[in-house]
Amino acid sequence: QVQLVESGGGSVQAGDSLRLSCAASGSTYSTNRVAWFRQAPGKEREGVASVYRGGGATFYADSVKGRFTISQDKVKDTVYLQMNSLKPEDTAMYYCATGSTYGGDGLAGQVYNYWGQGTQVTVSS
Repeated sequence: QVQLVESGGGSVQAGDSLRLSCAASGSTYSTNRVAWFRQAPGKEREGVASVYRGGGATFYADSVKGRFTISQDKVKDTVYLQMNSLKPEDTAMYYCATGSTYGGDGLAGQVYNYWGQGTQVTVSS
């Protein structure tokens, strides 16, 4: 089993920045990829960014390219999502997820079998 705990959400103004954290524990050796997803009320879940554990390729949704950066601290087994130039449309519950998956952009939720509880991000104009 793997446990994921997100933190760092909050309420900010448009143009501000936030950094989300996803701390992993448990049998993380069984996973090779971590991703951030978000879901706004009444909307489908959207893959935001993904990264392979231990470094490697990163992938981003077009809606966040150039504004969001996914990174990781291997010692702390924590993945971060730096969000800059936030927009009201970024308002959502943000979740991190992990699993064992290869290929593609890793932004499809069904490939992950461990999920955190989420952290709310609210951006006002």
